[in-house]
Amino acid sequence: MTNPEPELWGDHWEVEEPGRLVVPEPARLAVASPPAVPVPTWRPRDLEDVLNGTYQPPTPTVGRRDDGVGLFYAGRMHSIVGESEGGKTWFALMAVASELAAGNAVVFIDFEDDAPGVVGRLLALGADRAHIRDRFAYIRPEDPLNVGFNRQEIGQALHDLRPSFVPVDGVTEGMAMHGMELKDNTDVAKFGRLLLRPIAEMGPAVATLDHVVKDKEGRGRYAIGGVHKLNGLNGAMYVLENRKPFGVGITGKSTVRIAKDRPGQLRRHALPHSSGLHWFADFALKSHDEGFAEASLYPPIENEGPFRPTAVMHKVAAALSSAPEALSVRGVQDRVGGGKEIVRTALARLVDEGYVSVENGPRGAQLHRLAKPFTEEVEE
Repeated sequence: MTNPEPELWGDHWEVEEPGRLVVPEPARLAVASPPAVPVPTWRPRDLEDVLNGTYQPPTPTVGRRDDGVGLFYAGRMHSIVGESEGGKTWFALMAVASELAAGNAVVFIDFEDDAPGVVGRLLALGADRAHIRDRFAYIRPEDPLNVGFNRQEIGQALHDLRPSFVPVDGVTEGMAMHGMELKDNTDVAKFGRLLLRPIAEMGPAVATLDHVVKDKEGRGRYAIGGVHKLNGLNGAMYVLENRKPFGVGITGKSTVRIAKDRPGQLRRHALPHSSGLHWFADFALKSHDEGFAEASLYPPIENEGPFRPTAVMHKVAAALSSAPEALSVRGVQDRVGGGKEIVRTALARLVDEGYVSVENGPRGAQLHRLAKPFTEEVEE
């Protein structure tokens, strides 16, 4: 026979009446309550709903893009990664504000910032003060989860609020607090089992906020540290590529790409990209002052015109500008590097748009010179 409610964070929860759990007083902790019967995860699973066609795949229902598409899967672990000041916390807080406005609760676990900083940003985004007071919990751990009554404290907060969303900011600091090594995949998995997975199993979407590898060329899909940070996720990972810096009184912008989508329901709302990461949204934050900011998460727009690889076009223009003489197509490719087809496409666009002139060379070769500077911004 199982308890009316699931056990939370240890063996010290007691059932006072069906449907209600209470944390015991410290003096009563010496008498442990009977352990809950564990769920037999090694027992073969019931497959009837899959076989009879009634199974419904998970859908993202937590947070919202501007067109209503959800961002996170309930009951699963996610990650938001990007460079420092690339908008990760703002991105998460926009989802927090959306959940609060929808009548849901949020628990924010923060190993980096402080309550005034986080709540101040929520207020700047227009979150209602009463909603924050009644349905938002801010937790700033200063010691490990297994010290004192920390498990019971967070368990009580999660059980009281029943949040739909739990962001966890500062994974690197959180792992260090628990004596775990950032680059050790075993420790990454331990941290997930210690904190992230138990919360997700209670129902909310969990999203860690993390930093990317410093090397832009070699970072790929990974956050800083062990690759298990990606492999251990059963939800989605978003990578924020900063285009314009965020700050008070300016408009910041980051491109949001999907690095992982385990349930597979988000990529159909995104567009393919040459990086291999699907383009999911453009995140823009217009800061009017410290107390008012407007956030938008625009869906990607498919360009119906010819493909314009502006980043490579810049490289081609730079190669032509620095060359002592006009270059053949091969000469351009040798200087720019990368895929030959995309270099040819970039060169053709520059010629078509009048940035590069073409002249005949020896043995029928086509030689290219920069006719005018190419200053267009890189397309996202």
